[in-house]
Amino acid sequence: MKITPVVSVIIPAYNTAAFIAETLDSVFLQTFQDFEVIVINDGSPDTDALERVLAPYQPRIIYIRQENRGLAGARNTGVRQARGKYLAFLDSDDCWLPGYLASQMKMFEEIRPVDAVYCDAQFFGNPDFAGKTYMQVFPSNGLVNIQSLISRDCQVIVSCTVARKRAVVDAGLFDESLRCCEDYDLWLRILQRGGRMAYQRKVFGRYRLRPGGLSQNTKKMSETLIAIYEKAERTLGLPDETRAILRNQLIKVRASVDLESGRNSLASRDFARAKESFIKANTFFHRTKLNLVIVGLRIAPRLTRIAVIGWESVISGSLPTKSAQAH
Repeated sequence: MKITPVVSVIIPAYNTAAFIAETLDSVFLQTFQDFEVIVINDGSPDTDALERVLAPYQPRIIYIRQENRGLAGARNTGVRQARGKYLAFLDSDDCWLPGYLASQMKMFEEIRPVDAVYCDAQFFGNPDFAGKTYMQVFPSNGLVNIQSLISRDCQVIVSCTVARKRAVVDAGLFDESLRCCEDYDLWLRILQRGGRMAYQRKVFGRYRLRPGGLSQNTKKMSETLIAIYEKAERTLGLPDETRAILRNQLIKVRASVDLESGRNSLASRDFARAKESFIKANTFFHRTKLNLVIVGLRIAPRLTRIAVIGWESVISGSLPTKSAQAH
């Protein structure tokens, strides 16, 4: 292992013993080989199984065990340990294609100055998203700046992102008070400090979707996004135009929380609370189908609950990022 590798690959591990070998294999198959690999066991309940899987890789990785601190705490441990000039973040159930690092590092040479770059990824593990890529579901359009990140016109895949270590450290690392969406918060701070991000549409990653994974808790993610937006408005010194975009996004995310609260209340047969939440949400969304649900809850709540089967057609939110679940 080189004393000063160019890239430090940071892999937090939590309950992914079944997947991490595939992840590590994808790293060691890279055509660009000037890297170190740091695996952080973040107080995982499957530690025994994880360490059995990691045993053959031990000569090629830096392995760190710590008490559970969440993704932000695990990634910060990796950043502090990292010796590379660049940080490549990778979730322990995702993978890279062999040309990933070579292509990303080439972008740093071609686009100067730039502090972080990301690419597209193919979904796998969930047949509902078979054949689709991340950017098909979450498009990145136009330049990456703080406004396009707040409006979600550009959405960054943390497992397909390489960043300059100096930019991450200068921005203050990941916020460990956030148990999800910590990467999004970091990108906002990097951009607000004058950093630059760029992306390519080529698919060099594989983004796993699995039941019980980090992509399930939409309400938790939305509530954390609200906290991030409120923090950004309070601390980042945003210009008026950007502040207006942020406030509009806050209204939208709060409406999404109301939608999810209504769904949960309906599932538990709390019809009065479900109706109240849906009414609040629909002041923003103005959806015909949601109006019908509200009317149904007034007239025949039990029948309405039975009728509402395909929630995706009523609550058409986006698929959350993996950071939606704390660990």
